[in-house]
Amino acid sequence: MFAKILIANRGEIACRVAATARKMGVKTVAVYSEADANAKHVAVCDEAVLIGPAPAKESYLRGDKIIEVALATGAQAIHPGYGFLSENSDFADACAKAGLVFIGPPASAIRAMGSKSAAKSLMDKARVPLVPGYHGDNQDADFLQTQADKIGYPVLLKASAGGGGKGMRVIEKSIDFKAALASCKREAISSFGDDKVLAEKYLSRPRHIEIQVFADSRGNCVYLFERDCSVQRRHQKVLEEAPAPGMTAERRAAMGAAAVAAAKAVGYVGAGTVEFIANQDGSFYFMEMNTRLQVEHPVTEMITGTDLVEWQLRVAAGEPLPQSQAELRIHGHAIEARVYAENPEKGFLPAIGTLHHNRAPQAVSFELGGGAAAPAAVRIDSGVREGDTISPFYDPMIAKLIVWGKDRQEALARMAQALSEYQIVGVASNIAFLKRLIESQAFSSAALDTGLIERNQDSLFPPAALASLPQLALAAVALIRSEQAALNPNHGHAGDPWLGAYGWRMNSTLHRQLGFADEVNSYAVTVAYLTDGWRIAVGDQQATAQLVERHGVDLGIKLGDHMVRGTVKRDGDALHVFSGGQHVVLKYNDPMAHAGEVEAEGGRLTAPMPGKVVAVLVAKAQEVKKGDPLVIMEAMKMEHTIAAPRDGVVEDILYAVGDQVADGAPLLAFKAA
Repeated sequence: MFAKILIANRGEIACRVAATARKMGVKTVAVYSEADANAKHVAVCDEAVLIGPAPAKESYLRGDKIIEVALATGAQAIHPGYGFLSENSDFADACAKAGLVFIGPPASAIRAMGSKSAAKSLMDKARVPLVPGYHGDNQDADFLQTQADKIGYPVLLKASAGGGGKGMRVIEKSIDFKAALASCKREAISSFGDDKVLAEKYLSRPRHIEIQVFADSRGNCVYLFERDCSVQRRHQKVLEEAPAPGMTAERRAAMGAAAVAAAKAVGYVGAGTVEFIANQDGSFYFMEMNTRLQVEHPVTEMITGTDLVEWQLRVAAGEPLPQSQAELRIHGHAIEARVYAENPEKGFLPAIGTLHHNRAPQAVSFELGGGAAAPAAVRIDSGVREGDTISPFYDPMIAKLIVWGKDRQEALARMAQALSEYQIVGVASNIAFLKRLIESQAFSSAALDTGLIERNQDSLFPPAALASLPQLALAAVALIRSEQAALNPNHGHAGDPWLGAYGWRMNSTLHRQLGFADEVNSYAVTVAYLTDGWRIAVGDQQATAQLVERHGVDLGIKLGDHMVRGTVKRDGDALHVFSGGQHVVLKYNDPMAHAGEVEAEGGRLTAPMPGKVVAVLVAKAQEVKKGDPLVIMEAMKMEHTIAAPRDGVVEDILYAVGDQVADGAPLLAFKAA
């Protein structure tokens, strides 16, 4: 076994590898960019070395620098995690040349599967079923459009060197092909340095099912069953589960055998995933092979009682696979939810900011019985802590929330409960959306396919609900108590009723109105200060409130005859109220705090987040219609189109293609018609 390994990655996978290495007595070296100087993965490793500036191409993608650090620190091996250099065959070759073990497959296997088109040709020769499509080298736009017309719409364009949903477009009509191709190629060259694409028939209601394979250097190869990753947005996975609902033993064996055959065909060693697109009738087609550990590997670990990172280290050190195919069993059901800093209601736009409050559900352990390993019923894999910043430079994942249950029904209930306990303040998150998704009829009934989210827009994105009296009461009490606590009793005025902020009045009662607002509604909360609490009224609802307990941001109030508990975290003018599994954000309208402010200048369309301008689609003085695309930005390796909010005229263009822009920067001046 290795004495020391270098982890050539960041975030939760770097923390995950470090934890397993520590368990095995292996020391770890972290590399980090200037943006990650205080990151969690830096803190949990035994050593850490600065590798370069924040942009990945100047730090985490600098294979030469990473190898230099590995040699200088005495590491014998490099674990690439996933993303960055994990599927870079040249980096794997460079490691071997430097005398370092690359903890992954041979460079030849990466090359064989790294190109989607080449991999499909290889699978065709191995008689693995393929989706109809064009996987050749001719990238002429007219030729590709002709091929797409032959395949028949809808057609899926996919970056040949891609992954993670980047460089993918679904095209419904031939007239839209050229624009989608240009956008797909821009995203592909930015993300992977290669703009080659392939075109395939887009199946209308397919399931995305992948098989976890593992091979050692002694010729052994097994499959650790399947994961269903059908629930996606922007072709990126949102929920993953194992085993796949409705999977028969015969179909599992067939897909497992095909995946093992695919791995053996390229001389595979280590952890890999063979991905299939499956029809509702049970037929399946090879899609691609990811020559690395997958983000969703924890669900496989939970149902098999294995540690796949430990398997990686052992196999890379020359040891045989820890288990044979006959020894592997499925125990229960596991689901993983990807908690992202993003705004689902705004097209899943990534978000940046500081995690001012980050409270994850408590991990829960249990015994499987029957000699199997004991995973946690609730597990959190995260690379960030409270106080950390989600930057624009990397993937905005906050954590992976993984749960286990003895069956799917128990796993669903446990996931819903865990999501109701998850609290994040400082950045927008998808937690509420995930909870709606888990509880939706479509997901809970296992009516799964890759179009589930788009097909259930109405139930997954319901109109904003009014804040309830208990939520408003919690916000009001928390605000009042924070005002009272702000007065320092050591100033010598502790006995002065006029300076106590407790609402004392001689022969009268203080009535005060607090103004709150969410994104849709405004609330006037009238508070009457009583001797032992308050009377709180909102519209025609009212109740007395008494503070019963308070521990930091957690408080309990008796509201009328009911006990209400919650967490209220203030972030600037916003009060985040978590109670009863719900999260509402109430902006406090403090007239004193905003006295003298003026409305910001209008008429300018602004950048939704920091990024780069990749296309300007209009000219100065051009007339446009509502919804017309104006500017395309790239942020976090995803393209975002800024469209005209209404009919009007472009008065000025403020940035050119290639310019970097800050969050909120005006991109162009616009005059409504």
